[in-house]
Amino acid sequence: MGEHKVNSNQDSKELRNFMQHLFKDVRALEIMVDNGMIESGITRIGAEQEMSLITPNYLPSPTAMELLAKIDNPHFTNELARFNMEVNLDPQVFTGEALSKMEKQLRDCLEYFDGICAEMGVDYVLTGILPTIRESDLELENMTPKPRYFALNDAILRMRGGIPIEYHLEGQDQLITKKNSVMFEACNTSFQVHYQTCAEDFVSAHNWAQAITGPVLSCATNSPLLMGKRLWRETRIALFRQATDTRSSTEYMRDIEPRVHFGTRWLENSVMDLYKEDVARYRVLVSSDIQEDALEVLEKGGIPRLQALNLHNGTIYKWNRACYGISEGKPHLRIENRVLPAGPTIIDEMANTAFWLGLMHGRPKEYDNLPAVADFDWTKMNFARATRMGMGAMFRWVDNKVYSAQELILNVLLPMARAGLEKAKIRKKDIDRYLTVIQERVETGKTGSQWTLDSYANLRKKGTKNEALVALTAGMKKRQKSKLPVHKWSQPKIDEAGSWVNRSWRVDQVMSSDLYSVKENDLIDLVPNIMSWKNLGHVPVENESGKLVGLVTSGMLVKYYSTQLCDINKESPSVKEIMVTKVITVSPETLTVDAISLMRKHKIGCLPVVAEGKKLVGIVTERDFVNVADHFLREFLDNSKLKK
Repeated sequence: MGEHKVNSNQDSKELRNFMQHLFKDVRALEIMVDNGMIESGITRIGAEQEMSLITPNYLPSPTAMELLAKIDNPHFTNELARFNMEVNLDPQVFTGEALSKMEKQLRDCLEYFDGICAEMGVDYVLTGILPTIRESDLELENMTPKPRYFALNDAILRMRGGIPIEYHLEGQDQLITKKNSVMFEACNTSFQVHYQTCAEDFVSAHNWAQAITGPVLSCATNSPLLMGKRLWRETRIALFRQATDTRSSTEYMRDIEPRVHFGTRWLENSVMDLYKEDVARYRVLVSSDIQEDALEVLEKGGIPRLQALNLHNGTIYKWNRACYGISEGKPHLRIENRVLPAGPTIIDEMANTAFWLGLMHGRPKEYDNLPAVADFDWTKMNFARATRMGMGAMFRWVDNKVYSAQELILNVLLPMARAGLEKAKIRKKDIDRYLTVIQERVETGKTGSQWTLDSYANLRKKGTKNEALVALTAGMKKRQKSKLPVHKWSQPKIDEAGSWVNRSWRVDQVMSSDLYSVKENDLIDLVPNIMSWKNLGHVPVENESGKLVGLVTSGMLVKYYSTQLCDINKESPSVKEIMVTKVITVSPETLTVDAISLMRKHKIGCLPVVAEGKKLVGIVTERDFVNVADHFLREFLDNSKLKK
């Protein structure tokens, strides 16, 4: 969206002025396209690296603004959330050592960033979705304090009529929740790649980009977890789509696509069809005070920046997005691939980049006119299958044959990508290095998503959900430093995060979220049965809205039943008649040591954990703290033995 001032006021005079500039920008770009003014004869590439900031305990660290204040490097910038950052790499002419130069610049930037992070006591990790992110991290207080982000958030909520954004994702597990902001979008981090093309070839290039998106993504997935839920192999896709969905129920009925979408048909005439469709279809979310008159600039022989068009385009998140820019005084068009996730390592990201760019540059002539030979619905379905199943997907390719992901990539696409890189005269050493990573990853089936899911399953056998998520994140970070691609990574151990403090610092790291609760109007006889069946000493009581309203303990039941022995014919009461209503609770962010002190002070055996609005999200008991103590004592003894 750029750095200029934006405004979300949809009734202002500024909005009308912005719309006038938007129409002029569209017309100016059309003139440039029709008159051959768009740069041709050269291909440039570029990339943007997003990353998640983490604390020493491997939790999200909202320190981006403080880090940026210390950074003396123009390639670094902020993102939507305070716990994310971005590095913008310089454009490279796509030939020779372009890919290795891009990799070197990225490594140099991150090595520099390592030093800044060390000074601040924070770190970062490259991953599609940070495993340890929690819903409490997604409050507006963690939105980057830039007017454009708040303006975008306000505009989306206003278009929804103030109705909270609903999230419904289902894979192996299910996540259903609501949020009164777009902050769920901040869970996503990506590695966005740009490919410059001329106006004359834009239609064929864009259609080809759409066709290869599903297969390329299938071997690059790296975000299968969100808040401990195993969802899609590339959960970012669904999450981003839902986080910015402004549609009303009426618009759903009219089949209007959300602002994040793949597309509905092949492009047939010109890049202008994309821009005109976006202006006609999607309302302006944010405006700005634009001073440039694009048509006047053209008349005077200049090159307009098309600020209004670029700002509007920046609020429509197509997975293969058309972009306009100016390089060395010449206007150009490029395709931005927004599908690829961040991580797992730099070499994995560069391999994904080389694979996609090689395919883009090596498009076979028979696929110059895809609308004539392939059904767009196949391509859209391929994308959907890749996001959900990754390497487990089956694809109907543009040759009308059905392939497994492995067959299509190894037998069809990798040779095509190699030919494209050779056509661009990319250094052979680099071609071999990057494409070998893709080949071995596909042969082994070990994508970032597969490593994450396998690791999480093993860790869950040895610790709580939150212990597993912390160990998983620590394992990612350590293996990223090794510089080995993900298909060569070992599985993390439950003590991967080091000291017990890192694994048990806060209540949400030790609490149980797999709860057994009762309703206040349930028969009391239900409670002792649950306690007996599940070996519990405490059962929380919720109302119909999921709010904590009471607690029943084994001691209360003993007292109740001991007084009823003489009256066996008395009807059993409801839970609310014996439960305690003044329940001492903690929040997920409470420090473990403070929770222990609270339990000792009040001489209680458990603490229900509640989030905003007294919603019950977990429970922590004496048993949980015994487990923490066990970890601590074992580590203490092991360290003592090592010192001796």
